[in-house]
Amino acid sequence: MIYKVRIILDAKDDIFRDIEIDAGNSMEEFHNAISQAFGFLGNEMASFYTCDEEWVQDEEIALFDMSETGSDVRLMNETFLDDVLTEKTPKLIYVYDFLSMWTFFVELADIVENEPGISYPNVLFSFGELPETPPEKNFKADRTDNFDFDDTLENYDDLDFDENWN
Repeated sequence: MIYKVRIILDAKDDIFRDIEIDAGNSMEEFHNAISQAFGFLGNEMASFYTCDEEWVQDEEIALFDMSETGSDVRLMNETFLDDVLTEKTPKLIYVYDFLSMWTFFVELADIVENEPGISYPNVLFSFGELPETPPEKNFKADRTDNFDFDDTLENYDDLDFDENWN
């Protein structure tokens, strides 16, 4: 089976790539296809994240395990596209280069049969040019909108911690 996937840069301007890729490919092969389609060198850290319909991030699928002791993080080279991206779970978040935080929304658009004579992955459509620097992120947390930090600092006795911790 061939997945038709749209990868959209998280930016004000429309910048996206439509890619066809074999559903049996590893997530690492998918990462390579995305980085090439957008013109990245592919030599930076990257991760995919599963998410829900509202793009709320969940489980990480990392390019490398960066922990010293080994962890339970799923790795791209051990995880296959059709295990993660399905009709029931058609969305992923992709982050390339953790220092720059290029963030992309990945969405499964269609599942088709393999066409003889076409090599996959295949960039079907490219729209918009990648900017020189990643778009700025607005990390403002919704839950702090109505929170009065000054009030909390004046009433630190109400906070639940031991001030003689050391």
